[in-house]
Amino acid sequence: MSDAELQQGPLHAVHTELGATFAPFGGWQMPVSYAGVVAEHTAVREAVGVFDVSHLGKALVAGPGAAEFVNASLTNDLGKIGPGQAQYTLCATESGGVVDDLIAYYVSDDEVFLVPNAANTAAVVAELAARAPAGVSVTDQHRDFAVLAVQGPKSAEILAVLGLPTDMDYMAFADASVGGTPVRVCRTGYTGEHGYELLPTWDGAEAVFRALVTAVRAAGGEVAGLGARDTLRTEAGYPLHGHELSTEISPLQARCGWAIGWRKPQFWGREALLAEKEAGPGRKMWGIKALDRGVLRQGQSVLRDGAPVGETTSGTFSPTLKVGIALALIDTDSGIAAGDQVEVDVRGRALRCEVVTPPFVPLHTK
Repeated sequence: MSDAELQQGPLHAVHTELGATFAPFGGWQMPVSYAGVVAEHTAVREAVGVFDVSHLGKALVAGPGAAEFVNASLTNDLGKIGPGQAQYTLCATESGGVVDDLIAYYVSDDEVFLVPNAANTAAVVAELAARAPAGVSVTDQHRDFAVLAVQGPKSAEILAVLGLPTDMDYMAFADASVGGTPVRVCRTGYTGEHGYELLPTWDGAEAVFRALVTAVRAAGGEVAGLGARDTLRTEAGYPLHGHELSTEISPLQARCGWAIGWRKPQFWGREALLAEKEAGPGRKMWGIKALDRGVLRQGQSVLRDGAPVGETTSGTFSPTLKVGIALALIDTDSGIAAGDQVEVDVRGRALRCEVVTPPFVPLHTK
């Protein structure tokens, strides 16, 4: 896509003003970094960072029995939560692949708000709309709300400055406001740190974001971009759709079996996933940590004794560990386990690596 074809969020002019560098992602022009990826990453791990991730999709499923319909469609069990709580879940294909992973906000039995990935929003909305029962509507609200993520040990302190609620359980949410702008606040995130995701209205997002930037910088934090978001989520071992999850990569292969309501009588892809669970997935996601100096990237072969046993799905330099790390899908019949040594083919050079169980760093989400 050319720059002219890329979509822009409600804060694009603010990011330009803040000196952001930009890159395309999911059909959107996204801020990659401001002060630098390592500085932004470190700020989130040690203090606080604020991200604009308004490219993420938003969709509303509403009408009598909306929650029941969503529960019969997506993988996780909405029956385990109630109004005021959110849940990580998956939109699966009938063959057991993944159309998208998303967050479902349980507003009421008749209203579920969904936050899918940017590039997959239209597909998720179309799939739900095609199967919705009479009286249940599925509305694409992509440009009705922004999404701002405040992540790090000082994240609660930042929200308190804006008068927003902070005392809530992990994956709980509450509706509030900042200067008259309605804001939904949820104890979620994608960094592995204590954090919150805020959903202000699209038109009111700038005022909320500017207030957050001021508070974050006063607390010694940084405005953070897509670069730090990726290094943080990779260290946390979180899958990214199109890398660790796809229509060809199942939840079981990506270690997301915990997000499947196995006891539910119905959800899309149930039979295929039950069959895969019974047989065992043919490959599984592992962490790869470089023992020698080298850059790990997506699409590199993982080798054992010179024979290929898998492929990296994401790779980066870990600012926390100061080494190269990657996530990789490895054949289960290889017998590889945590602690084993493998090699990764980095442009024809065999880079020695250790296999680890993700995450690479301790998580502080809860």
